[in-house]
Amino acid sequence: MIDFKKKLDEEDRMNGLYKEEEEIEKILPKKKKKRISNFLILAIVLFIIFSGKIIMSSPGAVEWMETNNFFSTIKQLTPSLDKNLKGENYDRINILLLGIGGGDHDGAYLTDTMILASLKPSTKEVSLISFPRDLVSPVNDWQKINSIHAYAEMNNHGSGGKKTIESMEELLDIDIPYYIRVDFAGFSKIIDDLGGIKIDVENSFTDYKYPIMGEEDNPDYYSRFEVLSFKEGPQKMDGETALKYARSRHAAGIEGSDYARARRQQLVIQAIKDKALSGDVLLNPSTISKVLNELEKNISTNLEIWEIIKLWNIGKDIEKKDISSFVLNDAPDNYLIASRGENGAFILVPRTGNYNNINEMVKDIFKPEEEKETNISNNYIQVRQASEDLSVSVLNGTWINGLAGRTSAVVKQSGFDVFEVANAPQRDYNQTTVYSLNKEANEDYDLLSEITSAKKSYTTPEWTEEYINATTSPDFILVLGTDSNK
Repeated sequence: MIDFKKKLDEEDRMNGLYKEEEEIEKILPKKKKKRISNFLILAIVLFIIFSGKIIMSSPGAVEWMETNNFFSTIKQLTPSLDKNLKGENYDRINILLLGIGGGDHDGAYLTDTMILASLKPSTKEVSLISFPRDLVSPVNDWQKINSIHAYAEMNNHGSGGKKTIESMEELLDIDIPYYIRVDFAGFSKIIDDLGGIKIDVENSFTDYKYPIMGEEDNPDYYSRFEVLSFKEGPQKMDGETALKYARSRHAAGIEGSDYARARRQQLVIQAIKDKALSGDVLLNPSTISKVLNELEKNISTNLEIWEIIKLWNIGKDIEKKDISSFVLNDAPDNYLIASRGENGAFILVPRTGNYNNINEMVKDIFKPEEEKETNISNNYIQVRQASEDLSVSVLNGTWINGLAGRTSAVVKQSGFDVFEVANAPQRDYNQTTVYSLNKEANEDYDLLSEITSAKKSYTTPEWTEEYINATTSPDFILVLGTDSNK
């Protein structure tokens, strides 16, 4: 009999895996950790649109509308609809969609979902670009982007949304005037208020590592997880089950991939839409009222009411074929690469070492497909590879956290072996410097200097003697200076 407990990923046992998140959680109010999938933000945006159509067209809802302050306010704001949304003059309206766990649990303010939604009014096209929670940003001292919102809320409650869009504007070199933040603490209740949803499960799968909320710190490691199984075929799901179906990420086979999870999320979105447009909901003002009240408690935005109405008017007729999605990840043909920070935490960094190619992709997202393919292929410039079996010690010569872990990913991408990732004996380096201990590897010395923008030093400091005299030593020692943090 297979002992499935032994199949659990040993990597998660690493003490430093979530250290950055833990630092935040120690300061913010104690709450149970909850990670949310991208589908929920999209579901809410879609549901807001569908709810508006339902309420406006349902005869049974007329009386309810008359007593609802929200719709009374809408009537008073009609003159404002002549104004343009920010970005409308440039034919691109950018909105950052943020999903936080919320509620009463640890990490409630971490943004586990971040999507840049862009609308092109002239063609009624929509682009959705998803940014992974483990992506690190130089704008925020190479911290994970999911912590931007949390740190801002910690310092000034209510400032998280504004700080996040400002940071992502600088990172991506675009204007992002709006954000919508969704607190998913009560979102499963919305699905329950709808009476559940029906989903046709495409493939049977079992996830032996689905996290149990509230058990993250259980001393018995294996008690932190439950076994989650779904069988192929149509079935009705309540809110909790639908959430698990969309969030599962450790199934064996094809259902364990990012693409399969994205597909399941799409199925849930479709199921929510179908239920919201069903007769059970259309002619039931009580259900609509409960759902909207739940949404009101769990959504915040800097969009004014007239801007929401104008946005709805522009986007209400958008067809599915005009919505494109792109997920930044560490797949071989994508823009990121996996690495470890100096504290051992798993991180994702740009494959090329900077954000230039990612920024170009974001700016050109609405270009014709043939041009887009050309641009993307040009982004994946094959970096000249190092000779076989050459190794590099990547040392942080500063007091800036994360430099060595981030740079090691770029070094690996160019074909070098990473001998170690550590702190340098001296932490006063301003300029990144590379020392060669292999006098025959001149071309690779040049390559390492080129990909890291490091100065080649033809003399070695006294502390490198320890490496030179060791039984095994690297071919190169790369010491990072403060210039590498730019």
